[in-house]
Amino acid sequence: MSRTFTRIVLAFVLSAVAGLALAVPAGAQNMPIPSVSLNFGDGSGEPGKVAVVMQLLLLLTVLSLAPAILMMVTSFTRIVVVLSILRHALGTQQMPANQIIVGLALFLTFFIMAPVWQKVNSDAIQPYMNEQISTEQAFDKASEPIRDFMLKQTREKDMELFIKISGGKKPEKQADVALVALIPAFVISELKTAFQIGFLIYIPFLVIDMVVASILLSMGMMMLPPVMISLPFKLLLFVLVDGWYLIIGSLVQSFH
Repeated sequence: MSRTFTRIVLAFVLSAVAGLALAVPAGAQNMPIPSVSLNFGDGSGEPGKVAVVMQLLLLLTVLSLAPAILMMVTSFTRIVVVLSILRHALGTQQMPANQIIVGLALFLTFFIMAPVWQKVNSDAIQPYMNEQISTEQAFDKASEPIRDFMLKQTREKDMELFIKISGGKKPEKQADVALVALIPAFVISELKTAFQIGFLIYIPFLVIDMVVASILLSMGMMMLPPVMISLPFKLLLFVLVDGWYLIIGSLVQSFH
């Protein structure tokens, strides 16, 4: 059985290759294929160029990790989770769309993190661009405002958990906590806070669903979905209390 299957696969591959060869025009079959080679060299003659290449590789690596850094060390996690829970509580399926929720969360993140990034720019980026400090000093100065922001939003219990898991000693002060333990502690703290806010948001809409379901059951309309009837009332309640104003304002104020 295995030999038969192997023969079938080989026949399929050969037929596909033959078909591609026939599909290529006759004049293009003799067309030479250019070769591409990548060679870094030893750099013994021009060490400056090697340093520039390494800096470019480091920059590309940082840019590839930028989305994860943006989500993990900023207010993005809490905002996007709360907005997603709000959409489920309203029962509007895919409205607002995922693009709108993520876009709103990004712009709110830029607004909340603006003082932190301004301090990073003035203390680390500008002195580094003016060649006043080294790369190590720039990294240390850039991480200090972000560390302070995360420390204000992280629970001590979560920090102690990751410090214990890493096997390190408990630091004398919170400023000495390593970023390796601080970042995951900050993330789970943000998730817990987001679910607490989401629970409070869910309660009034859950009450509306229960009331509508009870009324339909008492009227004998058991085949009518309660969600279909309760959706207009939930939207009406959300609009009357100016829900977007209250939720967005509360989210922004929760970081201060």
